[in-house]
Amino acid sequence: MTLIDSRPGIKAAYQALAEETGTFIDADLAITRLGPPLEQELAHWFPDDQIQPVGDRYRALYPTHAIAPTPALPGAREAIAAVRGYGTGPEADGARAGAAGVDAGRAGAARGRAIVVTAKHEPNAKLHLAHLGIEPDAVIGWLWAEAKAEALREYGASVYVGDHVGDVRGARTAGALAVAVATGPCDADELRAAGADVVLADLTEFPAWWRAYVSELA
Repeated sequence: MTLIDSRPGIKAAYQALAEETGTFIDADLAITRLGPPLEQELAHWFPDDQIQPVGDRYRALYPTHAIAPTPALPGAREAIAAVRGYGTGPEADGARAGAAGVDAGRAGAARGRAIVVTAKHEPNAKLHLAHLGIEPDAVIGWLWAEAKAEALREYGASVYVGDHVGDVRGARTAGALAVAVATGPCDADELRAAGADVVLADLTEFPAWWRAYVSELA
C-alpha cells in the first residue's frame, strides 16, 4: 500500500507462517517483491495445492503479527487530507479531479474523495489504516493491476497514485491520471517506462502537486 511501509509487518507475518508450517520462506527477499497478490509470492515457497490454504492461514496470522509494526509513510496523512480538503475552499468551482496513493479519489463541487484500492485482503487493509488513524472515504481490496480499474471507474476516480508498475497499468486502464511515487519496489525509471504521467519522489510531494493540479482544473 502506497500509504504505509508494510515491509516490517509482512516480514513478521511471513516469519510466523514459516514457523507454523515448517517451510522455509526468505522473508527478506519476499518483502522486496511487494505489490502483486499474495498467491504469487507463496508460489515461490509452497506447492500449488497448498497455496490457497496457506494463503488463508497467512491472512489469519496477519492481524496479530503485521499491523503493529507497520508505520505510515511520510506524507500519507497529508495526501489524504489534501484530497479530502478539495472543494472546501475557494478553488472548488465545480471542477472535477481525483486523488491519492494506493488510493484514488474524486473531487467534485462538494469536496474531494480519497479511496484506497489495493491488492491486499480488504479487512487487513482496513486494520492498517484504522491503526494508523488514516481515514479514506472507502477501502477496496483484492484488486491488482488492471483489475483496479473496476473500483477506479466505480468511484469516478480521475487520478490514481501508486508505487508499482501494476498501479500505473490500473490507472491507465481506468482512464485515470497515473501518478507514481518511487517509494515501493519500482524505481522512478521503471514507473515512467510503464507510462506514469507524473512521478513523485514520495508522498510528501503530493499536496503541492495536487494543489497545482486542481488549480488548473478550476
